[in-house]
Amino acid sequence: MGQVLALLIQVYIIVIIARIMASWAVSFGSVDPYHPAVQFLHQATEPVLKPVRDLLPPVSGFDFSPIIVLIVLQFLSNVLINS
Repeated sequence: MGQVLALLIQVYIIVIIARIMASWAVSFGSVDPYHPAVQFLHQATEPVLKPVRDLLPPVSGFDFSPIIVLIVLQFLSNVLINS
């Protein structure tokens, strides 16, 4: 069961990384922010990122919440795999 949860966490990590890349593409104007894939990534990750963003607001326009969430998720995944 722990390995299944670890796998799901790894998939979610990929989704967060995809959101980061999509946000860069949107900011450079190469991707439409209303594209269904971009909207999906936002909807899938915002419930996890928003609470972290509320605790740690952007610094100089840079949002650290994805980095914090990635670190926590990777830690949880490692704990699940090693238990």
